[in-house]
Amino acid sequence: MNTPTLAPGDTGATGSDIIEPRSPQRLFVLKEGDTFLVADAFGDVTGEGDGLFHDDTRLLSTFRLRLADRQPSLLSSAVSQDNAFFTANLTNRPLPPLGGASTPEGVIHVERRRFLWQGRLFERITLVNYGERVARVPLSLHYGADFRDMFEVRGQQRPRRGEFHVGHVGARDVELCYRGLDDRWRRLVIAFSEVPARISADQAHFDVTLGERQHWELYVEAGGDAAACGRTRWRAAAAQARRSLRVRRRRGAALHASSRLFQAWVDKSAADLALLTTELPTGPYPYAGIPWFSTPFGRDAIVTALQTLWLDPALARGVLAFLSRNQAHETSTFRDAEPGKIMHETRKGEMAAANELPFGRYYGGVDTTPLFIMLAGAYAERTGDLAFIGSIWPALLSAANWIEDNAARHGTGFLSYARGEESGLANQGWKDSHDSVFHADGSTPRGPIALIEVQGYAYAAYRGLAALARARGEEGRAQGWERRADALRQAVEQHFWQDDMQFYALALDGEGRPCRVRASNAGHLLYTGLPSPVRAQAVARQLLSKSFRTGWGIRTLAVEAPRYNPMSYHNGSVWPHDVALCAAGMARYGLRDGAAQLLDAMFEGASYFGMRLPELFCGFERGAGEAPIAYPVACLPQAWAAGSVFMLLQACLGLRVDGPRHRVIIEQPRLPHGMETLRIARLAVGGQLLDFTFQRLQDRVVAFVRQNGDAPRVRVDLRL
Repeated sequence: MNTPTLAPGDTGATGSDIIEPRSPQRLFVLKEGDTFLVADAFGDVTGEGDGLFHDDTRLLSTFRLRLADRQPSLLSSAVSQDNAFFTANLTNRPLPPLGGASTPEGVIHVERRRFLWQGRLFERITLVNYGERVARVPLSLHYGADFRDMFEVRGQQRPRRGEFHVGHVGARDVELCYRGLDDRWRRLVIAFSEVPARISADQAHFDVTLGERQHWELYVEAGGDAAACGRTRWRAAAAQARRSLRVRRRRGAALHASSRLFQAWVDKSAADLALLTTELPTGPYPYAGIPWFSTPFGRDAIVTALQTLWLDPALARGVLAFLSRNQAHETSTFRDAEPGKIMHETRKGEMAAANELPFGRYYGGVDTTPLFIMLAGAYAERTGDLAFIGSIWPALLSAANWIEDNAARHGTGFLSYARGEESGLANQGWKDSHDSVFHADGSTPRGPIALIEVQGYAYAAYRGLAALARARGEEGRAQGWERRADALRQAVEQHFWQDDMQFYALALDGEGRPCRVRASNAGHLLYTGLPSPVRAQAVARQLLSKSFRTGWGIRTLAVEAPRYNPMSYHNGSVWPHDVALCAAGMARYGLRDGAAQLLDAMFEGASYFGMRLPELFCGFERGAGEAPIAYPVACLPQAWAAGSVFMLLQACLGLRVDGPRHRVIIEQPRLPHGMETLRIARLAVGGQLLDFTFQRLQDRVVAFVRQNGDAPRVRVDLRL
């Protein structure tokens, strides 16, 4: 995905006066559909990379509550466990007198409680006077809408912008408008349940008088049109918002751990996936992350679907359906599109619509197309749903043709990339920052570039296509794809393996020269099953060595590499999804103890991040009693970070579902350190729901299974 940059705010900052966004650890997020809100612990929006966003446009860029023109004191703030509500508890500083003594500090309780529903912000502000006399409380709300495109918020400079308008200032509502360079009107209406004493285009003032123990409520809505907001409307929308998240949260099997802290990590991860998942016409789709990537991404969604496939196949089906519908059918160098390619990213903001940037529907990801085929193969293996595979079979064939054409066109036999225009991404693997691919001397390779993990994805794609074709009775095609897979395996082993390093090169440049750099990308190769067992063991040993392991997970780059920087985006940081793929790769080769070690490290890291792993964090070595160091502008939550716990658990449990044969294989299971039992409830296999219990007995883990219902019995193959 596109590397985030620090962004100028809307509080008078110029392009040279950069305001650094606040740490994501101190911000609070809500999301519903294509709308999300980022605010601080007070519930305020200040324009420092936060705000209310809809369709990649920031609507609310300022939203601050003041008592007598002062910020209240913070008592507490939190998002509910199901991610539906944000609540801030505040109290007053000393207030001006009302015909006598001033109101002392700490006697007015202020609660701000909010949620999102159907593209709108709903907020309830409650004041309660716990003092011994009547209190005059001058309350004001300051608001503003800058209508900035998401890429502007991230720091992109524009030579010109559209036109702002104050559409209307009424007795209890304000309309702010913007006509963009894409000739589209964008509107924000802020409405109040009470009539303010004074109202203008940027603030509303309420003179509240509270007797002893008296309370007062104000309902506020912000959305694209006017509304008669109030208690009844607020409660009805709140119930719908909570119900929607509950339905998403309960889809698929459930996990129950004996460790309460580990259970909290599982629950928070599941709640974050429910939050980030948007119900599209094609089915559920996990948006990548908040704030920078709350939109459909191809690679991120596929990896998230792979992480959760064993528990919830519905997510994979939704991802496959959406991506097949948005497959490229024409060539565009501006969008890096070619027939058969699978989408990398889509945006709905002004800059994309006006073609200032190519990301309206962008295809600059070399790995997304083989990953799409990989997911289709894995989905069919998990479910046996050949009817759905048949519905996307033309898209799979077109994707396969693109892979074959790409490899033939570049003359190496390897899948590689080179951007079509300067506006596109320079690097088009998952490490897509400009400096993430380099030679051992630190120089930047010339393209087209063939990344090591991408060849593994292509190999797995061919293998998956062969299995799908055979299931469809197309034996000739199956054999052809098996031959391509075998040829690619041999070529990778010959050209990428560096015998003196006992490791795979990061990439081959346009001249076929290897980038002799040790990077975590090789762990993804293990996940695809391409390496020989001997070489897989050698790679795994190094990934678990001090060069890569931080104590919190695996760095993206070995410490000896020339561009190593533990504070960088891709060159030495720790990405939870990357660690999970490496762990799953190790488990594929029977190295389940290594996978369990990585699960323990990720769990301990999550405990320092409030049980919510960020997109990435810094790759410094773990110190006794010290927490992992946060990356300053990481997305939080992030879908494939939230999904990592489920891929790590599957790797440790050695559990695999063979849907077509109604079979579950469990091989040499491990449990996280300190966990005695783990239960999986309602795992769907072939129309049957199964409950599994994994229990530690001295130095080994055993598994028990219970089958429910009258469907044909599922065969459980235990290999302890």
